[in-house]
Amino acid sequence: MSSSLSTAHATLRYTMMRVGVFVGCLVVVGALAHFGLIPAGIGDSNPLWVVLLALVISAPLSFVLLRKQRAAMSEQIVNGVEGAKGRLAANRSQEDGVA
Repeated sequence: MSSSLSTAHATLRYTMMRVGVFVGCLVVVGALAHFGLIPAGIGDSNPLWVVLLALVISAPLSFVLLRKQRAAMSEQIVNGVEGAKGRLAANRSQEDGVA
């Protein structure tokens, strides 16, 4: 039961943490571009450049930093799918018994 409690909101927790990592990267890349430490893009592409660079940086960071949360989310999804399969099988056997 404690395992189900620890994974109860694992998908939401992982998603929020993933967004947090992206926002953190976005702030850092935006600051670096603002102060001229990295190229600000070509012409008017600065906002797009900053967002894309933040995405590219945040992806591997999230992969490494959020490993435990991703595992918990995976467990939650697998448990949900198994439960749905069980309910579907129970409904099918109930329908077969009626007919």
